[in-house]
Amino acid sequence: MIAKGTCLSNTKAALLYGDDINKDAKIIFSNYLHSQKPSEIAKEFKLFQDQNTYCKKNTFSFIISPTIEDGKKMNEADLKKMCKLFLKELKLDEHQAVGYVHRDKEHLHAHLYVNRVNFSGEAFDAWRIGKRAQLAAKNVALQMGLTTVEQVKEQKQENTKLIRGEIKSIHDSMMKQRPKSLKDYIKKMKNNNVIVKPVINKQNKLQGFRYEYKKHSFKGSEVHRDMSINKLNFEIPKEQKKELSNNKGLFNYNNLLFDYSGEYEPNRNKKRKNRWRR
Repeated sequence: MIAKGTCLSNTKAALLYGDDINKDAKIIFSNYLHSQKPSEIAKEFKLFQDQNTYCKKNTFSFIISPTIEDGKKMNEADLKKMCKLFLKELKLDEHQAVGYVHRDKEHLHAHLYVNRVNFSGEAFDAWRIGKRAQLAAKNVALQMGLTTVEQVKEQKQENTKLIRGEIKSIHDSMMKQRPKSLKDYIKKMKNNNVIVKPVINKQNKLQGFRYEYKKHSFKGSEVHRDMSINKLNFEIPKEQKKELSNNKGLFNYNNLLFDYSGEYEPNRNKKRKNRWRR
C-alpha cells in the first residue's frame, strides 16, 4: 500500500473528480457529513473553512493505493476500515472527510478528501503531509495485514536481481573501455542492448540516469549503488563552462567528459582513519 497527500483550494472540483461516474466511483467512507453530493459536501466543508480566512488551501487530498493483489481481495467494509485507520494515523479522525473508491482500472485506489479546518476553525498543520501520508499508509497496511511499499520494493529487488546484475556487468565492461564522453558511453551501452536515458531536472541539471533493458527500467542507483550520479565522475569541457553559465537551456550534457583522474571503483577494503577524539 502507498499513499500520496497534498493540500488544495478548490474543494468542489476535487470532490467532483472523486465522484466521477466514468471512474466507477462510489462513496465508501464519510465522517461528520450528512450529504453525498459533491456540491453539498463542499458546502458542509465551507461552513468551517469560512471561520479561517488565512487558510487558502483548506482541503487535504489523499490517494490510497493497495497493491493490485490486495485490492482484489478488499470489499467495501475493508476499504472503509482502511480510510478510518488512515485518518486516525494522521490524527485527522475528528475532521470532516469523504472517501471514494475508483475501480476503473485494475489498480483499485481510494480518493480521500478531508477538511483541513476543524470544528473550531483551526487549520491542521500541513508540514510534510506527503511524507506523513506515506508513513500512515505503511502503518495501516501492517494493521490490516496488507502489503507495504517496502515489501513491494524488496520483492521487486529479488525478482529483478539477475536483470540488474546483467546491466551492471555490461556497465563495468563499458567502463573498462574508458568511454571519452557521456555520448560515447550511451552509444556503447546501446550497442549492448541497454538504453541509457539521462534524467534532467527542472533546473536543467543532470540528476541521474535510467537504464532500460529487457523491458525493465531502473534508476542507476537501483541497478547498483556505484551507478548513481555521484559515483560516475564527469567534468565539463572548459570551452562549455561559459556556455553553461550563460545559457543553461542550450547546454548539451552529451558533451560531458569522464574524469579518470581517480579510480572508478572505490577501494572498499581501504581502512578508514579513526578521527574520533575525546
